[in-house]
Amino acid sequence: MKIERLSVRQLQWLIWCGVAMIVFFSTVAEDPLAQALVYMMINVSFYAVIIYGNISFLYPRFYETGRRLEYVIYSALYVCAFAIGRGYLAISIYNHYFAKTPEKITWPLILAFIAGGALDFMMSLIFRIALAYFKLKQQSEEIKVQKSKAELNLLKAQLQPHFLFNTLNNIYYEIYTEAPRSAKLVEQLSEIMRYFTDETPKEQVPLSAEIGFIQNYIALETIRLRYGAEVRLEQELYKDFMVPPMLLMTLVENVFKHGIDPQINKNPVTIKLYDQNGYLYFQTINAKVERAGLPHGLGLKNLRERLSILYDDQFELNHTEENGLFIASLKIPVS
Repeated sequence: MKIERLSVRQLQWLIWCGVAMIVFFSTVAEDPLAQALVYMMINVSFYAVIIYGNISFLYPRFYETGRRLEYVIYSALYVCAFAIGRGYLAISIYNHYFAKTPEKITWPLILAFIAGGALDFMMSLIFRIALAYFKLKQQSEEIKVQKSKAELNLLKAQLQPHFLFNTLNNIYYEIYTEAPRSAKLVEQLSEIMRYFTDETPKEQVPLSAEIGFIQNYIALETIRLRYGAEVRLEQELYKDFMVPPMLLMTLVENVFKHGIDPQINKNPVTIKLYDQNGYLYFQTINAKVERAGLPHGLGLKNLRERLSILYDDQFELNHTEENGLFIASLKIPVS
């Protein structure tokens, strides 16, 4: 397994195994095997406690939040407490199991353990930098892989629609002389799909392109209805504004999902679009269909969340019922 493919967790296990082996083989030459194993476990455990206590708690809790003095004080207390504890534990085990004559705990010995703990603490900073570097390198490699996949997917996405559009164009010319109306529907379907592939990835598109997409969508939805629908689009625009793609479609979709009764031959729908005082107003008006009532799908919820991200609180999205009509209104700022 190559190092570049190791996870952060695997790398840490590898490091600690290496530390344990170094500690063990540095003591086994002078001490019995059992004593070397015990000292190795005690020392490595305390190394881990001091290092992870710093990089996982003290450093992010105090240093990174600007509480530098508290970080120094708590770090000193932390190191002293665990270093003294490590010293007492090591000497107690040594006196109880291995020593021929018990060894006394003296201040020089305690200070030596504290100095060792301070060195461990300094190592924790190096350990943290090494882990941060490894994570950054790993993320960089993942970004390269994702970029390669994205480029490949983009190439596929470009090739597939290109083939599909050419096929639709061939079908259009084949049926144009025999069935002009059907050919027109194929053309509208092609325009809708072209809008999805070319315009929706953009952050903003011309309002005229969005309106053209809506008109094609209405035409294709209408032919699905047995008795059709009477859709009137009223526009009063003084400028071709830039708007986020597919922003107006949710309200139009709701009209055909919830405002059309397929059992009747008159389904009047009015769509109004106008700008005033730096705002774009979009409104759909349709008869209230008893079977549908007020739509509760995810469409309006997702639309409201998207509007909040795009415009913060500078938009209005409302729905009302008046005289048997369902009215949905959207107001967004434009410039």
